[in-house]
Amino acid sequence: MCGILAIIGKGKDEELVKLLSKRMSHRGPDESDLVVTEKGHILSHERLSIIDLTTGKQPIQGSNRAYMIHNGEIYNHQDLRDNELQHHAFRTTSDSEVIVHLYEEYGYDFCNKLDGIFAFVVVNGDDFIAGRDPLGVKPLYYGLDERGRIYFSSEMKAISDQCKTFSTFPPGHYYTAKTGFVKYYKPQWEDAAKAVEDLDLAVIRETLTTAVQKRLMSDVEIGVLLSGGLDSSLISAIAARLMKQEGKQLHSFSIGLNAEAPDTKAARNVAEFLGTEHHEIHFSVEEGIRILDKLIWHLETYDVTSVRASTPMYFLSQAITDLGIKVVLSGEGADEIFGGYLYFRNAPSDDEFQKETIERVQKLFTADLLRADKSTMAFGLEARVPFLDKAFLEAAIKIKSVEKQPKTYDGIEKYILRKAFDTPEAPYLPEEVLWRQKEQFSDGVGYNWIDELIAYCSIQITDYQLERAGERFPYNTPTTKEAYFYRDIFHKHFPQVSAAQTVRKWIPKWQENTDPSGRANAAHVNADTTIAHGVSVAQD
Repeated sequence: MCGILAIIGKGKDEELVKLLSKRMSHRGPDESDLVVTEKGHILSHERLSIIDLTTGKQPIQGSNRAYMIHNGEIYNHQDLRDNELQHHAFRTTSDSEVIVHLYEEYGYDFCNKLDGIFAFVVVNGDDFIAGRDPLGVKPLYYGLDERGRIYFSSEMKAISDQCKTFSTFPPGHYYTAKTGFVKYYKPQWEDAAKAVEDLDLAVIRETLTTAVQKRLMSDVEIGVLLSGGLDSSLISAIAARLMKQEGKQLHSFSIGLNAEAPDTKAARNVAEFLGTEHHEIHFSVEEGIRILDKLIWHLETYDVTSVRASTPMYFLSQAITDLGIKVVLSGEGADEIFGGYLYFRNAPSDDEFQKETIERVQKLFTADLLRADKSTMAFGLEARVPFLDKAFLEAAIKIKSVEKQPKTYDGIEKYILRKAFDTPEAPYLPEEVLWRQKEQFSDGVGYNWIDELIAYCSIQITDYQLERAGERFPYNTPTTKEAYFYRDIFHKHFPQVSAAQTVRKWIPKWQENTDPSGRANAAHVNADTTIAHGVSVAQD
């Protein structure tokens, strides 16, 4: 994982570009480099070395004049080297290098050949291509300055004061000067009418296991973010099994306000069951409030859900990198794929349920994926998300809608995912965790976190300010004091209208209370408290 910055067009001062790139140095603390091409275009790279620790420095030059910068991981790079690119001369053993050779081999039409997460720019003379992975796991922004130069960067902060307009680069697209934006990722699952596949629990289990397996590719040690909820616990269980086969032990990490927080207790239970080397981190509400300014600068969003959930993730990421670990697996995506959020219980029809799962997956890059990337990369930590593997998505989303709905299983969300890993002869997880009710991360770290955060924000913002919020923030006007407080911080760092327009609010459907906390849904209140709070018999 890294930070990339490309400027297409002549005349930009090289020393200034270095300074702009260094605004993202947290993304790549290991090394950096910059190339000015023969045509005057500039490529800069801040590197976090994961694959090929010695020769993988970027920008990487292809066989001829082309240069490439890349942020992400290409899981099928070895297969591409051995087959489609075997006649190319490689300069490194880095997974990233296949991108420039695919460009040399196929021109613009190669993004679908990549299995991984990526944001890249290739420049060849005056020709160039920029691309982003199918779901937007890795961030990418683009902009235009007053002289018509085009900018691409991993984070908005590198270009926001250089461009007259800028925006989020759409996932699943590539861009060239000749073609404009081209959507290369066109999966069948985007059509809700194609959710016609019969349920096969073995396919769910096998494709997710394969997705985890490929994400264990690394030349450095790997850990897992373990909240104690179903999604991260399943990823942990699969990874622990696979690593045990290689004689390795998995590091797991959890965070909460204290040792009794719902997620902390459940994670401790899972770690003991799996035999991971477990690390438990605590933070206080006061500490969380203290870092909000810096956090929002890193996140580049004012979305309430993202800020709430990113705070514990930020502290956890810092603790993980302090231990020398650079890569973690995370559980993002399962709730969107399987309709796991509690509001999905209120879906008015099978068709609406299916459409909402698709839309949530498509919009992940504006919320959970943004949070996961920028919270971790604030400390040079790479997060990998197995649930968003292309093959797993194709298998899971196209399952008949009725098979995924809680109403089919007495109100149990993500039932088929749970059932796929309910193997009594060789259990993946303790039963009370496998069947634990959904607890959103910002809730699970300890309910006081959100309650006291809301109370703090209500003191910082006056009634007068909130009443006139539309005058100060006419776009995406905040409607609560908490939202106003975050927007105020964001505006200080990113005052441009273009910056505000990159943000999308996460709002649950089909419930009267639009607060994004899972506790705002009546289903949470009415749930079995033992399951909802992740309390096992052994912990009582």
